[in-house]
Amino acid sequence: MIHFDNSYARLPEGFFTRTAPTPVRDPALIALNLPLASRLGLDADWLAGPEGLQMLSGNVLPKGAEPIAQAYAGHQFGGFSPQLGDGRAVLLGEIVAPDGARFDIQLKGAGPTPFSRRGDGRAWLGPVLREYLVSEFMAAFGVPTTRALAAVTTGETVIRETVLPGAVLTRIAASHIRVGTFEFYAARGDRERLRLLAEHVIARHYPDASGAADLLQRVVEAQAYTISCWMGLGFIHGVMNTDNMSVSGETIDYGPCAFIDGYQPDKVFSSIDAQGRYAWNEQPRIAVWNLAQLASCLVPLMGNDDEAVTEATRIVHSFPELYQREWLRRFGAKLGIASTRPDDRELVERLLNLMAAERADFTTTFAALGDGTARDQFVDRAAFDAWAADWQARIAPLSDAPEVMARANPRRIPRNHRIEQAIAAARDEGDFTLFHRLDAALRDPFADRPEWDDLSRPPEPDEIVQRTFCGT
Repeated sequence: MIHFDNSYARLPEGFFTRTAPTPVRDPALIALNLPLASRLGLDADWLAGPEGLQMLSGNVLPKGAEPIAQAYAGHQFGGFSPQLGDGRAVLLGEIVAPDGARFDIQLKGAGPTPFSRRGDGRAWLGPVLREYLVSEFMAAFGVPTTRALAAVTTGETVIRETVLPGAVLTRIAASHIRVGTFEFYAARGDRERLRLLAEHVIARHYPDASGAADLLQRVVEAQAYTISCWMGLGFIHGVMNTDNMSVSGETIDYGPCAFIDGYQPDKVFSSIDAQGRYAWNEQPRIAVWNLAQLASCLVPLMGNDDEAVTEATRIVHSFPELYQREWLRRFGAKLGIASTRPDDRELVERLLNLMAAERADFTTTFAALGDGTARDQFVDRAAFDAWAADWQARIAPLSDAPEVMARANPRRIPRNHRIEQAIAAARDEGDFTLFHRLDAALRDPFADRPEWDDLSRPPEPDEIVQRTFCGT
């Protein structure tokens, strides 16, 4: 039914602990991602049936699975924790898709592991629904991301600040190897396992890379691309700890993530980010900080001398230029400019400054450029008109500008207030209607569909979400 080839589980002792999911009482399917199942070569009818449900809930292991909890460390808000690891997730194994591509299949909320740190290892329904919706939107928009194959309720409750319904998310990823995975062995001075880990990552993600320095360069490039995608959508990860940065470049561990409504560059949603470390406009800087931690881990494999340090520093310092290039390309496209020039940066920044001054809605403003209604987003229309005159002069010779804008500016994003409403309905009434509407609408974020207009609009003042929370 599933073709496994569990290369990570063949690494030596110390990379993981063998841990099976803890069965749940009464699982029920919330959602099954049929296009993703097809991509993976899985039988959707089987997955949706009784046997598939038992696997998706962790009650039954599929043939060939080798369930493990991965070990890793991490810098959390700048402070180092030498041992974290999968505290509420179990990696069933690695699926080999029909085209030969390899993906992790992981159950998030599958029960306690040796890394649970006295936690119950479970997830409640809210974070499962949030990650399902946001990760699948990101995939639809082309952002590198983990994916959601399925969400199930468990028929059990979990205790957080109150009693909440339990759920399990089946997450698919290129891998779950993090910057913190490297930190785990670097902190222990275990050069041999660092070498094995680097070789594994190269083989799995960057087969053309030649050694640790080249691996670092590839990760820097991948992260520059991913962070530019986040910025172009107004996405705030919320908890960019090194244990939440994937070396594959995929967005991972959505936690208290959110999207900007009224544009505010230093916006923070996460309830645990009191100092604004992971604010929207801080994300590129934090990416560099995280990559510097990875570089420190890889230096021993690069020669562990002054020359190695110099080379690692150079590679990390290549991030800003790579990121700025991607940023300009992405924001240029949002203005209809497929091939940007250096002076286009000023044009983009002038619009962003106008938006910041009036807290203009990030998504609506850019989408409205394409239909000629962006002026309505501003009170100071004279200031917008002055900018628009320069913008129109820039794109006048560009016959493809409307198509470029249409591909770069979604009409819908996972609005924070709509996600909270979907979670509340599911939690309080067992009603998943809004969740399923959002799922359908967010998989087609560019379509102009009147029946989804209510899902596209910004929040009313009494609907604004000020804080988001981790899913622990």
